[in-house]
Amino acid sequence: MALGALRPSSLVDQAARRLREQITSGEWPVGTKLPGETTLAKTLGVGRSTVREAVRALAGAGLVQARQGSGVFVVATEPVEDWPARLRRAAVVHVYEVRTLVEVQAARLAAERRTEADVAALHEALAARRTAAAGDDAAFVDADIALHAAVVAAAHNPVLTDLFAEFVPALRQGLIDLVDLLGLRHHDGNPGDDSHAALVGAVEKGDAEAACRTLQDELDHTLALLREAARNAGA
Repeated sequence: MALGALRPSSLVDQAARRLREQITSGEWPVGTKLPGETTLAKTLGVGRSTVREAVRALAGAGLVQARQGSGVFVVATEPVEDWPARLRRAAVVHVYEVRTLVEVQAARLAAERRTEADVAALHEALAARRTAAAGDDAAFVDADIALHAAVVAAAHNPVLTDLFAEFVPALRQGLIDLVDLLGLRHHDGNPGDDSHAALVGAVEKGDAEAACRTLQDELDHTLALLREAARNAGA
């Protein structure tokens, strides 16, 4: 596969794509040393800085690795899929199972570490969830997620906070679809209000066991609905 000169648009992206093709097609197998920047720049018809950025993109994808004093070598033929991408293509049931494992323990930490500001934020989020009951399904799901995010924030663990934030995009649409599919709000615009109020109360009181138990029950109920919906969809 000949490289060929590139057209002058999105040069870094084009260069990275062309170099990636050399790797994924087998032209440059694992262990191959890439030509030098000057050679690649001349072959592709771009500047050395463009080549440098393109190679950096390949390194970020896990395809190549720079070795001090030796050059840049191919280390994989398939790019490493990042975590957000894996979550986006994962089944919502699988994402929810992991969310449950993470969030229940976050509730325990929240009960142990909450501050007055956290408690105020929890009550505000609970009130916002109740207000959202008058809106559409998307608004209600967003308010529900915001309350759960407030619980995670009260754990005061930045890794947990970031991890929960990664789950949200993968969960949101699945939950909106579930609410609509099962008609969960047809008779009650605010389903789960009692359990969410109990969760806020347990965290406020510092009752870690009650917080864990309440959240586990609530998430297990939703997970059961998601599994049922998945089975029906596959039937």
